[in-house]
Amino acid sequence: MKYSANSVWENKDGYDIAVVGAGHAGCEAALAAARLGFRTVIFTVSVDSIALMPCNPNIGGSSKGHLVRELDALGGEMGKVIDKTFIQSKMLNKSKGPAVHSLRAQADKASYSRTMRQVLQDQENLDIRQMEVTDILADNHKVAGVQTYSGAIYPCRAVILCTGTYLKARCIYGDVSTQTGPNGLQAANYLTESLKSLGIQMYRFKTGTPARIDRNSIDFSKMEEQKGDDRIVPFSFTTDPEDVQIDQASCWLTYTNENTHDIIRKNLDRSPLFSGMIEGTGPRYCPSIEDKVVKFADKNRHQVFIEPEGLDTTEMYVGGMSSSLPEDVQFAMYRTVPGLENAKIVRNAYAIEYDCIDARQLKSTLEFKNVEGLFSGGQFNGSSGYEEAAAQGLVAGINAARKLQGKEGIIIDRSEGYIGVLIDDLVTKESHEPYRMMTSRAEYRLLLRQDNADMRLTKLGYEVGLISGERYQKLLEKEKLINEEIKRAEHTNIGTSAEVQELLASHGSTPLTSGTTLGELIRRPELSYEALAPIDRQRKQLPDDVIEQVNINIKYEGYIKRQQRQVEQFKKLEKKMIPEDIDYNSIQSLRIEAKQKLTEIRPASIGQASRISGVSPADISVLLVYLESR
Repeated sequence: MKYSANSVWENKDGYDIAVVGAGHAGCEAALAAARLGFRTVIFTVSVDSIALMPCNPNIGGSSKGHLVRELDALGGEMGKVIDKTFIQSKMLNKSKGPAVHSLRAQADKASYSRTMRQVLQDQENLDIRQMEVTDILADNHKVAGVQTYSGAIYPCRAVILCTGTYLKARCIYGDVSTQTGPNGLQAANYLTESLKSLGIQMYRFKTGTPARIDRNSIDFSKMEEQKGDDRIVPFSFTTDPEDVQIDQASCWLTYTNENTHDIIRKNLDRSPLFSGMIEGTGPRYCPSIEDKVVKFADKNRHQVFIEPEGLDTTEMYVGGMSSSLPEDVQFAMYRTVPGLENAKIVRNAYAIEYDCIDARQLKSTLEFKNVEGLFSGGQFNGSSGYEEAAAQGLVAGINAARKLQGKEGIIIDRSEGYIGVLIDDLVTKESHEPYRMMTSRAEYRLLLRQDNADMRLTKLGYEVGLISGERYQKLLEKEKLINEEIKRAEHTNIGTSAEVQELLASHGSTPLTSGTTLGELIRRPELSYEALAPIDRQRKQLPDDVIEQVNINIKYEGYIKRQQRQVEQFKKLEKKMIPEDIDYNSIQSLRIEAKQKLTEIRPASIGQASRISGVSPADISVLLVYLESR
């Protein structure tokens, strides 16, 4: 091969599954495959980049916290590792309803990477290999192995691509452009051509990161301190809450101003984002500061979060000010921000371009439609974020293993988890920018809360083989306690005694004129299961997570039942399967656009077909009639 000075040779170690990339997707994919009993090798351009956090070292956040808890319920690793390595934790959106509560933790960047690497090293059936993969070997559109830059061939029966932002990566700020991956790591420059030769369509996307600033040069007295929660909630359902009650590091809030914006406006002609030097499409929901200044010209300030990268480093992350402006402009604009007047930059902000795929080439199992045994997960699928990547990696790892087991792949649908929403959106809907998970994307978000992820998905994790029998039994015991306590609350009568009236008055609640049940009182907006403890004599001592579920399920019973009815209708369309060999062009009443989109994506069900852009309700009606006639 032209890029290798060495002759081709075959590695005889005998792997079943090869994972390309050791970011958050690759780690979950490799661990899942190995834990399901398959000899697995994970390739990385550098073992020092395993589970690297090249952007903000945090896990979770709005909707992303849901993904991490679902991943943990299925048997993934991210939740366990962040519980061991976080330095600040917060439950976001607590002033709103439970559907949008989301856990977010600031990680110790180095510790997180080191801890995840140790998990991989200790995992049976899993080998780590520092080497660039340059070719996917396939025989008659079926995976046969991978070839590395050194010329080594690794035969295997399935390959999972988790290349993140490394494929033909280019880091840019000002007129400085370097062919490197994130944090100056080696890019992977050869695999793209191999994928194209297999008929895989590629995109060019962009993301970016702000500068890192020396803590010793920051004046925190001009900023608002942001502390973590008093009572920390762990990500993993297996973590004892008492083990995570630690002293937390602080984050800080400050703002840009008109001086900042003036400097940016005067130098837009030097920004590669506006000069045309950057070709890739960036994330809409995480724009650079120059993008914000241009698109939101009416705003005279933007939030800037100053967050520690770890306990053993003075580097601070400048959240909200990612940029690709030249170095001198970066120094000038950062120093206009209150508290950063004397800021010293440790690492410049930069944008990064990389190759990724149109994920509509994938089945819902994350296997390529036209290359059997080739799976894909993470930012390579056109998504953004560590959490989105990890969730896809886990599903790809499980399904690669199940394919080798001769079993059907798992598909989590939109009514079962945020993971299902994420994957369904990626493989069904056209996307011209990096996809980011948001609670608004989930139609059934009251059912898909972060607090009940274990009850929604642990059974599936157990059936797959990633959840132990002991953990599953604990879940069944928890469900029993919840159901028994809900039943008791709904049948416990509360009278109109002075004690009851006094408690209601203390919470600003209307006094009782006649007796009622404990359940009816819990449904009052100003009351809760815990608030009624003083008048509930029969109450048993229950774990916090059981109490939480009792309160939510009683308080939102009407809304939950309504969404469950909606899910029943949704399931009917999801169960109407479409034959793989269907010829859409032969269905005369379908519009031309619908024929083209349906032929391109080849949805598995009527439900999936209904979510394709360009396929109208009328087209779905025609399709239903055609399927009935068949």
